[in-house]
Amino acid sequence: MLRVAFHHFHMLKLFLFICLTCWVRSDTEQKCEEFTDLSIHNALAGTDLKVKLLLYTRTNKNCSERLSAYNTTASTYLDVTRKIVFIVHGFRPTGSTPIWLNDIKDLLLSLEDVNLIIVDWNKGATTLIYPTAVQNTRKVAKILKKYIDQMLADGASLDSIYMIGVSIGAHLAGFVGEMYNGKLGRITGLDPAGPLFSGKPPNERLDHTDAQFVDVIHTDTDGLGYRNLLGNIDFYPNGGADQPGCPQTPFSGFQYFKCDHQRSVFLFLSSLKQSCNIITYPCDSYLDYKNGKCASCEAFQACPVLGYFADKWKNYLIQKDPPETKAYFDTSNQEPFCMYYYFVDFITWNKSIRRGFIRIKITDSAGNTTESKMNSEATTFQQYRQASIFVGFYEDFDKISRISLTYSTRTLIGPKYKLRILRMRLRSITNPERLQMCRYDFVLLENIETTFKPITCQERDK
Repeated sequence: MLRVAFHHFHMLKLFLFICLTCWVRSDTEQKCEEFTDLSIHNALAGTDLKVKLLLYTRTNKNCSERLSAYNTTASTYLDVTRKIVFIVHGFRPTGSTPIWLNDIKDLLLSLEDVNLIIVDWNKGATTLIYPTAVQNTRKVAKILKKYIDQMLADGASLDSIYMIGVSIGAHLAGFVGEMYNGKLGRITGLDPAGPLFSGKPPNERLDHTDAQFVDVIHTDTDGLGYRNLLGNIDFYPNGGADQPGCPQTPFSGFQYFKCDHQRSVFLFLSSLKQSCNIITYPCDSYLDYKNGKCASCEAFQACPVLGYFADKWKNYLIQKDPPETKAYFDTSNQEPFCMYYYFVDFITWNKSIRRGFIRIKITDSAGNTTESKMNSEATTFQQYRQASIFVGFYEDFDKISRISLTYSTRTLIGPKYKLRILRMRLRSITNPERLQMCRYDFVLLENIETTFKPITCQERDK
């Protein structure tokens, strides 16, 4: 009997120990702060402005730490000797967490050992009254300055501060930069908002003077985005308006309104994944770019790339007069969005001038085929003069086994024409070190596809 009582006593001690351990662990265990997830009900009712700064590092990449504006030294993870990256979201009419937030956090931390801070101002951005959210951007900027001032006091450098702002968040980042007289290291604007910002003076929107380097991606210039130049380099994918793969009619629902606007974020994410470089072409206009007038990038030594690594061209861009550059490029309709560019050169021997379009398909040794894009302008073919067509393909073929060409005047009535080719040459702009491929002395019949095996160009043709 005594032995049984002794056994029960030990079992009771063990139970109390387990309970006590659990109680202590739950009391001391760090709380993971989450982004404020709201709903359409909050948007209807309106939200009072509240700002949280959620810090992630490689040490706590899955559990954010909330920073204090008054004592950043109390942070367990903040290292002010490293780069500090702020992610600033925009207007949230439904209150939901941005779908790209975790991706940008994970990708940035995998790429570089930084302090990544998500600026959560969802309470203040969640409203159906857009002007209210716009007004709040100034208030959030002042709050952010308090945090940054504290970081600077603790040893951080303005050079190391990088702000990535989305939509009205891009202008918000600009307001912060303005308060530091443009001495922040960098600001990236992802389709900065147009409504209530278009036509405003530089101190009322993002501007290239707001940081040491400002790069901007415009993807919805005919809708929610800002059309004109805002940075040291402004990228205009697909001309900056309609993005491939996005719905073209309102019947597609909410996606129609946000797809083009949101594409800027996914293009930036693609640059972090580094599956391919999105090459861009500084140019005066989208039409000049499509006509191949800006494909050399000689003044830049190499064509700028989009996204995170755009600052490699910083020194050249900020020294320009004025320090503003437009860059154009085209993308595919899905990740990783890259295009692979070629010039296709033709020398013809028709006595009469011919105008028309040439569709180009290339096939690799495995039978994969991709078709040229961007050839929207008719090409003029004159006897013994080279005509060059600038084209892009969605896929990159190292070894091309066949080329298919179709010539068309795109007229429904009238005679069909022939295009007599002395030489066709295919040369890669994306990979200029590749062998140039040629074909000599053949005829293209209008609207008839002609397929052939190319050969390496003769030395005199290169």
